[in-house]
Amino acid sequence: MNVIVANEQQNALSNLDVDIIKSISGSFDALEIVEMFKSFFYNKMILDVTSLKNYRDLRTYDILAKGLDPDKFILLLPEGSELCTPNFLGHLISMGIYNFTTNLNGIKYLLKKTNTLQDVEHIRRMANAELSAETGATVTTVSSSVKSGTTILGFRNVTEQAGATTLIYMLKKELAILLGQNNVVAIEIGKNDFAFLNEKNMVSCRDVDIKSTLQKYSNTSVILVDLNACRDDSFCGDVIYILEPSTIKLNKLVKRNRIVFSKLINHKVILNKSLLLNTDVFDFESEAGIKVFYNMPPLDERKRNAIINDFLSKLGVLSRSGPATVSGASKIFGLFRR
Repeated sequence: MNVIVANEQQNALSNLDVDIIKSISGSFDALEIVEMFKSFFYNKMILDVTSLKNYRDLRTYDILAKGLDPDKFILLLPEGSELCTPNFLGHLISMGIYNFTTNLNGIKYLLKKTNTLQDVEHIRRMANAELSAETGATVTTVSSSVKSGTTILGFRNVTEQAGATTLIYMLKKELAILLGQNNVVAIEIGKNDFAFLNEKNMVSCRDVDIKSTLQKYSNTSVILVDLNACRDDSFCGDVIYILEPSTIKLNKLVKRNRIVFSKLINHKVILNKSLLLNTDVFDFESEAGIKVFYNMPPLDERKRNAIINDFLSKLGVLSRSGPATVSGASKIFGLFRR
């Protein structure tokens, strides 16, 4: 069963012949929508974006995507509006929102077949190409520095079970697609959790064997290392410290080590499996006295996640070089004519 949230396009949605379990109309803050539906079971949310206050503001959609499952959204956009542009849609795609249309036929199509990143990737390429043409900016491609040498990134959980293993798994899978399966390897030290992931080039070694293991894979472009209890991380080009910002885990961390945050100053700290909004992150930074490098939401490791690509770009493993060539720019409207 599905839900409808409508406003200016309510009349059109009243002609939609689909199973509806709940329908509301009016103008709502994004947080109101999150609170109303975060514990409500439904298959898809058909969302007339004019029902959102500040629906032209991308931060509105960021709140929705972080508070609810973006795979369940079908956004009904006002036809011909500034929302129906590669730039705006490219930003939605980067948030994991892949399902949008301007008409009822599009809604019916997306109810039957949910878009994946591959279905809308051409829109993001178009947005990058437009940006390149207008400002001289460039699009994300594999960094030349990665190709010419080996980048070694270490990952260390700070809170208990902060998710380093799963995060490395998702990073490794994405890099294998971008660089090639044999150009990226993940190594865990002192544990054997990788064995349960059944992924090629994810290996385990003992602390004393790390140097020989690194040498074995020295011809790869990127090496991701789950440091676990290994104290020596001098072989890493960069180390990412991972915090899960739940109250219980942070309180346990501080009780165990009251000065832990002071030791993280000037290090790359990411919040993992985080439901914090930007304002919450700012408050956290103020209280902890550290800067958050990245705020990573909970992700489905079985799928490709656009935010993983964005994280790799910010790390510098991916860089911006060379504009993409996009043919047939009108393809964007295929999503709206269904």
